[in-house]
Amino acid sequence: MTNVTLPAVADARKLSFFLAMEEYVASQQWAGDAFFLWQVAPSVIYGRNQVVENEVNLAYCQTHGIQLYHRKSGGGCVYADRDNLMLSFITKEQQVGFAFNRFINMLLLVLRKMGVEAIGTHHNDIMIGDRKVCGTACRITPHGCIVHSTMLYDTNMQHMQQALTPSQQKLAKNGVESVRQRITLLKDYTSLTLDEVKVLILRTLCDDERMLTAEEISEIEQIEKQYIQ
Repeated sequence: MTNVTLPAVADARKLSFFLAMEEYVASQQWAGDAFFLWQVAPSVIYGRNQVVENEVNLAYCQTHGIQLYHRKSGGGCVYADRDNLMLSFITKEQQVGFAFNRFINMLLLVLRKMGVEAIGTHHNDIMIGDRKVCGTACRITPHGCIVHSTMLYDTNMQHMQQALTPSQQKLAKNGVESVRQRITLLKDYTSLTLDEVKVLILRTLCDDERMLTAEEISEIEQIEKQYIQ
């Protein structure tokens, strides 16, 4: 699988750029199975079918400079910052279930190499014990499937708890009283630093690398405009 990289420091890029990058890579003939990981400044990304006012504390996000983005895949609302990892898997596979299953198994392989006991669920989450450490969502395109995921190595828990406002009904469905009670952090189960986790993921999953050109990045920036509100 090919690790797709950027020639410049990616930290300055917004979450919208990476959503556009997924679309671009998926549309390219050179991209068979491709993968990349990324980190962003504090952001909230909500699913295709979600009403943002029902899922997000908009006033809190505005006060604390947390950016909002609407993705084209389904699934729930996610908070992201530079202390956790966003993972993107692009495949020409047209079967969503197969793409999900393959991606989940790849992440479980990485976690096993770290000595972390984890399982996948029928909701396409990855659990350590009874708490979620990784959630995934998938979008099918004319070129195949895009599967993306948030791996919670660490995070600003106050921002997550205050920015995300799932209904009590949704929390009760999962048998929990709060967002914090539902999730766990990978750093509590491994001695690896976040950078070491990133290296392990890439070494485990990728056997090739392709750096995007300036022209390709410019095309991605054009796609990005549709994600900027």
